[in-house]
Amino acid sequence: MHSPPRGLVYAIYYTVLATIAVPVNLVAIVILYRGRCGLSRCITRYLVSMAITDLLVIITAVLLNRIPAIYFPGSFLSITPMCSLSIVFIYASRDTSVWLTVTFTFDRFVAICCQKLKTKYCTEKTAAMVVGIVCALGCLINIPWYFMHEPIYIQNNIPWYCKLKDIRYTSAIWASFHWIDRIVTPCLPFFLILLFNAMTIRSILAANVARRRLRAHSNGENQSDPEMESRRKSIILLFAISGSFILLWMTYVAYFFFERFIKDYKFKGFTDPKFIFLESANMLQLFSCCTNTFIYAVTQSKFREQLNNMLLSPLILISKLLKY
Repeated sequence: MHSPPRGLVYAIYYTVLATIAVPVNLVAIVILYRGRCGLSRCITRYLVSMAITDLLVIITAVLLNRIPAIYFPGSFLSITPMCSLSIVFIYASRDTSVWLTVTFTFDRFVAICCQKLKTKYCTEKTAAMVVGIVCALGCLINIPWYFMHEPIYIQNNIPWYCKLKDIRYTSAIWASFHWIDRIVTPCLPFFLILLFNAMTIRSILAANVARRRLRAHSNGENQSDPEMESRRKSIILLFAISGSFILLWMTYVAYFFFERFIKDYKFKGFTDPKFIFLESANMLQLFSCCTNTFIYAVTQSKFREQLNNMLLSPLILISKLLKY
């Protein structure tokens, strides 16, 4: 984890991001938790969990890391133990958010392509168990990050800031851990999401052709098909979420391979092109933590209805009070 960036662009971006991401994720959590969006409890469980972890990413990475470093340098959050703990929380919440996207994609793949497994796997109980396992593993596998950092300097017996220990570049164990960390997030999720979506598309196309033929022979081609309409809405939601994830994480994955190719892990400053490349990747992947709510609003009519009700309810209450 490099030092948080300094500069007007970064200050404005992270302030705006926090201002938008926190309320939109809170709104998504409240609306989805109420269960009035016409989604199954299984899907709702995944979407609520994704919104919570996205909110945790913004809190840990932006509100407790980026913004304090930009506006309040030298605060108690910059003390080495707090800095190291912050890094653990950032990676844990990030990994959990990413892998919940993978598990949601797999759940929809099973629901659409594996009818025999669907009744057993696509349940609220299974979703709760999967979410719990993902959260637990996300925390456990990132504990080593706490021990990978040392203070940049010590003043009055207080260690300040974090930098990677030199052993990170010489120890085979730490190098392997870093490789595994980058493969687990986000390289493997990239591959799995693309794989599940490709298989889902193939299954949908085959099923739609067969269903159209069957309905053409029985009811005529112009009859509406509620099953295909429901499937279409589910697929739009799935592809919008996974597509957004892939696009916004693509720069981060590109930087990972770029870093492995040049084998140069140090920056000359905030104007170093490598630093700008990495920070651009971080900015995009953090932005992905506030896109799902907008996706729900665009793709789900009942979510829009609940959102409108939530936004209008204070105005309605004020109007009733004034009339009274």
